[in-house]
Amino acid sequence: MTSPSPRSVAPVGAAARLEHEMSPAPAAREVSGPRSATPNGRVGVGDASRVAQDRALFARYLDQRDPVDRDMLVERFLPLARQLARRYQRPDEPFDDLFQVACLGLINAIDRFSLERDVAFSSYAVPTILGEIKRYFRDRTWSVRVPRDLQDLTLKVERAVTELDRALHRKPTIDEISAEVGADAEDVLEALEASGAYRATSLQTPWGADDDSGDTLGDAIGHQERGFAQAEDRATIDHIMRVITPREREVLRLRFIEDLTQEEIGERVGVSQMQVSRIIRQSLARLRSYVTAQEGAQAQPTRSVGAFSRPASPSAFAR
Repeated sequence: MTSPSPRSVAPVGAAARLEHEMSPAPAAREVSGPRSATPNGRVGVGDASRVAQDRALFARYLDQRDPVDRDMLVERFLPLARQLARRYQRPDEPFDDLFQVACLGLINAIDRFSLERDVAFSSYAVPTILGEIKRYFRDRTWSVRVPRDLQDLTLKVERAVTELDRALHRKPTIDEISAEVGADAEDVLEALEASGAYRATSLQTPWGADDDSGDTLGDAIGHQERGFAQAEDRATIDHIMRVITPREREVLRLRFIEDLTQEEIGERVGVSQMQVSRIIRQSLARLRSYVTAQEGAQAQPTRSVGAFSRPASPSAFAR
């Protein structure tokens, strides 16, 4: 069995997918735009009379710059732009967008073409249109804007990962990739991270292809649950509130939970405003003293005796 050729290996990674998209579609790689070619390699758009008509139309447009002649040239070579756009058509890229980009490249080629070039217009227009299409894939199809130098490095890194994976039969390390592309390890890590910015996935995407539960990718994103900390605080408060009387607990509840004034609390409890102030101050002081004592007891060093532990005596530290 023969080993697969490099062309048969599917690109890996977002940046490699970009490089794959910037190559012609497999079904149209043999299509080369114009169908006829002259013996010296120049590509024509038909027979000699068709070429002569094109040059005559270009001569008139370049001389007078008549918009009508420009529209006639665009309409005349529109099939060429459509054919080149179809070469780069992908399922996830609308053909209408690629066709508009190809038309823009065609217009630029018409405006920049000169009859002094002893070459058919199609030979000049094809690389111009393809360059516009490739520029579109490079600059417009990334979900997140990435600097040009980082895009180029990302393509190199993804290509190196594919080649090293095939040669080493394992995933290459960062140092191996860095040596292959001739870049620092930090730049390689940045390029690998940037490759995820090429295609964005909606959080509303279903969790699985056959999942009918309605779960989406957004449901799998973790978030900080503050309820655990609140539950611990509530349990701690319930424990330390046992050191004060029921009336003091009720006064604190009315003051800090229901947010009543001291006068309103006094009316409910049946005491004066000054007594409410004294109750709050004394109860808080008692709670603070209890908490401080508990923290001191937990921080006190202990020593083990058999299966039990008891606080270490001062003499234990003196020895």
